[in-house]
Amino acid sequence: MNQKLNRKINNLEKIKRPSADELFQFISLHKEDTLLDLGAGAGYISLPISKYVDEVIALDFDEEMLKYLEMKAKEQSITNIKTLVSNFKDIQLDDEKVDKAVASISLHEVKPLSLALGEIYRVLKSKGVFLCIELEEAELSTGPRVSSEKMKEEILRAGFDIVQAFYLQAKVANQPVYIIVAQKND
Repeated sequence: MNQKLNRKINNLEKIKRPSADELFQFISLHKEDTLLDLGAGAGYISLPISKYVDEVIALDFDEEMLKYLEMKAKEQSITNIKTLVSNFKDIQLDDEKVDKAVASISLHEVKPLSLALGEIYRVLKSKGVFLCIELEEAELSTGPRVSSEKMKEEILRAGFDIVQAFYLQAKVANQPVYIIVAQKND
């Protein structure tokens, strides 16, 4: 494994954040579900959620990171995670392919956000649920951020209905975190 990838993995795995299982309470998961994990990285969502659903599609633009995720899944005898090297703005999946989609602290990197949200909407089945977990924009933000208000506007513009929106008690990288639960109702 190259040094750059090692550093990226170490940074991702050292981030102090709520356990992924805590986040799953915000969406109802069913054993027959196919779930799309956008920005899967080292598997923070994909690995633990795999025990609750039929299939996890772990999407990331970084092929090396997905190979690492595949290795971790194999070590844990997890066989229902499929990796997909893809861009958020052109998701290489058929229309209405997934029941649930999760984007955990990854959408703030995407410009324009509307393209990514449109793609998430496209690949979700009717009544599909989208869980957006993101860092709030603040004065002391050190990188690109999307405020919760802007994210809600963009999610609504993409065609979703917002089911819930709130802040977590816990912070990630000492920054406030918001969650938006949205549903495709067409």
